[in-house]
Amino acid sequence: MSNNRIAANQGTPWAHWQQSAHLARASWISPAQLCLPGQRLVVVAPHPDDEILACGGLLCSFHGREHALLLISVTDGEASHRRSRQWTEHRLRHDRPMESRHALQCLDLTVNDLDWRRLRLKDSAVARDEAYLVNYLIQLLTPQDVLLTTWQDDGHADHEAVGRACAQAARARGVRLVEVPVWAWHWATAEDSRLPWSRAHRIQLDEQSLARKRRAIAAHASQTRSDNGQDAVLPPALLECLLQPFELVFL
Repeated sequence: MSNNRIAANQGTPWAHWQQSAHLARASWISPAQLCLPGQRLVVVAPHPDDEILACGGLLCSFHGREHALLLISVTDGEASHRRSRQWTEHRLRHDRPMESRHALQCLDLTVNDLDWRRLRLKDSAVARDEAYLVNYLIQLLTPQDVLLTTWQDDGHADHEAVGRACAQAARARGVRLVEVPVWAWHWATAEDSRLPWSRAHRIQLDEQSLARKRRAIAAHASQTRSDNGQDAVLPPALLECLLQPFELVFL
């Protein structure tokens, strides 16, 4: 299972990524270059928080034009704490979408103006419903859309299943696909040839967007705080990589 890549790795610190020649060569693009005026950005998040981790800074640019943004939460993230007495599946199914709502508000987005859809597929088993997700997206997408999701080889089974489904739907509908590494920052190395560096670009984030993204990540308390002595789901080293003044995308 691809999640083994995550579990087997202690994490690659940002200090190592800073030395990456591949990362240094990734060209800079603006949010407006990624999603042109008149286009709709469709963000497909495997779990509540992935939309923030992957592109929280980019989402800040949709303040005041929430009509041009569609957010799809594939699961409710209920399987993030196995065998936890504090974070049961029932509690997570309720709390994690609420955390997402708070996080989106931290990005200065008006949540009530958002087209936000929750599919409630089973967390950690999205691959079983991959065909359903492909069909759902094909019915939803228009050629003017830009489709953003987690990278197909991100190292988490749900991230990869959602990435594959989005790639298939994007091909079928002729839309631009944007893939974002999340867990790859944890298990990959700075010069890792498994990453598609030839497609890598960086979206520059200003100080205000980065500060909002930081607050939005902190809103996901279930993922960022320790659980009765157990480490937080999101390692601090991973968050440091995801809180740099840019977001890495593969086009």
